[in-house]
Amino acid sequence: MENGAAKPVIVAIDGPSGTGKSSTSKAVAAQLGLSYLDTGAQYRAITWWMVSNGIDLEDPSAIAAVTGKPEIVSGTDPDNPTITVDGTDVSGPIRTHEVTSKVSAVSAVPEVRTRITELQRSLASSAQKGIVVEGRDIGTTVLPDADLKIFLTASPEARAARRSGELKGADVHTTREALLKRDAADSSRKTSPLAKADDAVEVDTTDLTLQQVIECVVTLVEEKRAAK
Repeated sequence: MENGAAKPVIVAIDGPSGTGKSSTSKAVAAQLGLSYLDTGAQYRAITWWMVSNGIDLEDPSAIAAVTGKPEIVSGTDPDNPTITVDGTDVSGPIRTHEVTSKVSAVSAVPEVRTRITELQRSLASSAQKGIVVEGRDIGTTVLPDADLKIFLTASPEARAARRSGELKGADVHTTREALLKRDAADSSRKTSPLAKADDAVEVDTTDLTLQQVIECVVTLVEEKRAAK
C-alpha cells in the first residue's frame, strides 16, 4: 500500500437482536471508512421474496427449491445501506412483522444459508478498504478468518427495551418473549447457529450507551489495523 494507507480490515460483529449491532456496525464502518454489510437484511430479503411469492414456509424443501431465484443486491455504504430484490428496493418491506416472524424458519434451511453465505463472502472479499459485517454466524461460519471478531451481548431486558423503542409502541414484555424465542431458534438450528467464536471479543452492552459501544469497537479495530 502506498503512502502508508491503512490495510483493509475485515471485522465480524455477531450477537442476538437488540444488542446494538446494526447501529454500532454502521457507525464504526462510517467512522473508519469501511464498507458495511447487514447480513440479517439479506435473510429478511429472501424471506420477503418467499412470502410475496406464496412459498410454503412450513416446507423446507419448497424453500430450498426456489432459493436461487431472487436476485439480492446489497449496497455497502454505511451512510446509506441499500437492499434490492430483483431490482426492487425492499429496505422498508423486509422490516414488517410478517417477515420478522418468518425469517428464522427460512434462515434455518441449509440451501438458503449456503446461497446467502456465498453472497456475503463475495462482498467481503471485494471490499477494497475492508468491511464491517454484522450478523449471527459471521465469525464462526461466514468469515472465520476475519481480522477481528466481536460478539455483542446484553440482558434480555435491555434488548427488549431497545427493540420496543425501535418498534414504536411495542410492548416490552411481548418484545422480550419474541427475542428469546428467536434466540432459541437461531441458537439451536443445525446450520450455522448463533454462536460466539472462540477468538471473539465479547462486549456486554447492557450498561453502555451506544456511543460507548461504538468507541470501544473503533478502538479494537484501530488496534487490530495497527498490528497488521
